[in-house]
Amino acid sequence: MTLHYDIIVIGGGHAGCEAASAAARLGSRTLLLTMDMTKLAAMSCNPAVGGVAKGQIVREIDALGGMMGIITDRTTIQFRMLNRSKGAAMWSPRAQCDKEAFSAEWRHTLENTTNLYIWQDTAAELLFTEGPQPRICGVKTRMGVEFSCEKVILTAGTFLEGLMHCGASHAEGGRAGDAASKGLTAQLAARGFEVGRMKTGTPARLDARTINFELLEVQGGDEHPAKFSFSSDTEPVKEQLPCFLVYTSKEVHDLLRTGFDRSPLFNGTIHGIGPRYCPSIEDKLRTFADKEEHQLFLEPEGRHTNEYYLNGFSSSLPWEVQWEALHRIEGLEDLHIYRPGYAIEYDYFPPTQLHHSLETKLIEGLYFAGQVNGTTGYEEAAAQGLMAGINAHRARVGEEAIVLKRDEAYIGVLIDDLVTKGVDEPYRMFTSRAEYRILLRQDNADMRLTPLGEKIGLISAKRAREFAQKKSAVESLISFAQNQSVKIAEINDYLISVGSEPLTQGKKLFDLLVRNGVTIEGARKVLPKLDRFLTKEEISNEAIEAAEIQIKYKGYIEREKQNAEKLHRLEAVLIPEGFDFMQMQSLTIEARQKLTRIQPKTIGQASRIPGVSPADVNVLLIKFGR
Repeated sequence: MTLHYDIIVIGGGHAGCEAASAAARLGSRTLLLTMDMTKLAAMSCNPAVGGVAKGQIVREIDALGGMMGIITDRTTIQFRMLNRSKGAAMWSPRAQCDKEAFSAEWRHTLENTTNLYIWQDTAAELLFTEGPQPRICGVKTRMGVEFSCEKVILTAGTFLEGLMHCGASHAEGGRAGDAASKGLTAQLAARGFEVGRMKTGTPARLDARTINFELLEVQGGDEHPAKFSFSSDTEPVKEQLPCFLVYTSKEVHDLLRTGFDRSPLFNGTIHGIGPRYCPSIEDKLRTFADKEEHQLFLEPEGRHTNEYYLNGFSSSLPWEVQWEALHRIEGLEDLHIYRPGYAIEYDYFPPTQLHHSLETKLIEGLYFAGQVNGTTGYEEAAAQGLMAGINAHRARVGEEAIVLKRDEAYIGVLIDDLVTKGVDEPYRMFTSRAEYRILLRQDNADMRLTPLGEKIGLISAKRAREFAQKKSAVESLISFAQNQSVKIAEINDYLISVGSEPLTQGKKLFDLLVRNGVTIEGARKVLPKLDRFLTKEEISNEAIEAAEIQIKYKGYIEREKQNAEKLHRLEAVLIPEGFDFMQMQSLTIEARQKLTRIQPKTIGQASRIPGVSPADVNVLLIKFGR
């Protein structure tokens, strides 16, 4: 007996949950195949969502109609907007979440999504049609159940041939307490897929009852917390829990170094490549050997648990070395730990084997999303899952794939980097990876992407109305500022109070708001016309902030738009599918090899491939630019 679904999603992590939710809500009969229904979207590492660039991704997921922002808002225990002291392009929302509630909320959401079905089991084998162009046609589980389908989205996270390390101890598994997924890697390698090995790690979990919090530095949330979702269905967190700062010392470092000879990271046991931007504590000590102190973040894992996460102290050192070192940290002298830190190695597939739709080039109908593509982070995984779910559904019903451009979304930067450049270490998103980060701000993710989310069918009619109202309010406020004249007597005292040059003649409100320190909220206190307008039009704080950012950064925004238009001209020059680059002797050998391997679809994509020089791009323009 074979059961049929339109789309099967393998893996119930952050990528799998977004993929299954999107595909089902768009109308595909979808099966989510997961090892454990109680651990859907489990926060295997730190219990937080967002951060620098990652927060922008979550707001983009929400703007398109994904669920991560909504689930986060419903389970937030602390919210902070990072980088407020910098320009608006750097502002990044971050939320501590209740780890168990986050997973439970995802389960409740998925179990009540129309067209979505869950099966608790392990994928043991992918099923294919045979022929010149193989196509996915089903999945067989460890329990021997066969499912047929049109599309499969593989989101196996760290589970493919997962191997955990703690000192000299090694155990198969995708994370502590969960078995590894075996067999799929070998099957895909036999089909011609290139396979690599990566490594990540996690710190010990601490028992709050044995921590002396009175000795620790408190790190609270924002006084007036915001939220991730643009939807009115969620609210900012009301009761926040504090985090705490702790510090290592020379004594701690000396103790940790006594275990270096038994570290699987240093003695050759671990072969996978680890994340440079989230190093283990032993990596930090080797890389920054002169530092006698490292800052660590002590974060609660939920409202109803004593479990704490020690951010910055991931380790695969022997457990007894971790134990001794942790007890030398001020405030942790009487510490009990629930479990030590460990490292995990797992298989991934270099993402240059994908189209921008996240469909594999070798197998029609097979999509990869998340850490199997060499990324790290819940947010990067969720973004890929969302796009894979959207595109698998659209391919099934004969519609064109949605591919976000680099000036449209961080998600577009993420996927283009993976597919075009590949990875040589676990990929993490940073604002510096985006050429157009002034366009890709967290505050305007809805302005950029919600119309697309509505068009493809993931944004509800209610969300669409709310978006239209906000957009109208922002435009109305900007227009008011452009047309409203301000007199010297009305504004000079306020300008002086914020350190701004007083006026010698009247100006438009718009020109004043461009100045540093001058804000709409500040100006409304001295300009009755502005206050009456904001009150009468019922303009929300979110719309006020969005309008103010657009006003203050108008020049920068216009300049980046012009630069983006230049890129679009290169993107418009298509390269014929299957073109033989090796015949173009005017290209460098490296360019020919890289272009043959990646098979870019446009000159723009070709220009971003490492090893393709500007001179090579000019050669391609001469060939294809007519």
